[in-house]
Amino acid sequence: MRIVKKILVFLLLVLILMQFFQPEKNHSDTTPPTDIIMTLHPSEEVEAILTNACYDCHSNNTNYPWYANVAPVSYWLNDHIEDGKRKLDFSKWDSYSDKRKSHKLEEVIELVRDRHMPLDSYTWMHPEAKLTDDQINQLIAWADREMATFSISGQPQ
Repeated sequence: MRIVKKILVFLLLVLILMQFFQPEKNHSDTTPPTDIIMTLHPSEEVEAILTNACYDCHSNNTNYPWYANVAPVSYWLNDHIEDGKRKLDFSKWDSYSDKRKSHKLEEVIELVRDRHMPLDSYTWMHPEAKLTDDQINQLIAWADREMATFSISGQPQ
């Protein structure tokens, strides 16, 4: 029993120490000119869908909930955001090649259509990000139109 108590005290101390070493926040005060909304100018409806359902994990502007300041949740969220941005970063959209843009839009269509995005773990805590059938159709139609422009742009892919 004594060893269990020591382990619990040690874990509590580690948890307390973790509070003083938080990961850096993913937040920018400005929207870069390379951002997808700045470069593609989607409709207001599509822009709202992107910002409400995608930007927290796929841009430089994460809106953090209160619990993001509590370790170890802060570390988990940071890892999740870094992974999301590694796969698709809307803030760096215009720096992608046309081929990559087309491929990323194809992935957006597939993941949204199959309801793999936004993640259930995200919409559970952010119900406003859960997409309706109409929003899914709008986003897919927009992404499909944009993807076609990259396929016929005449630039090397």
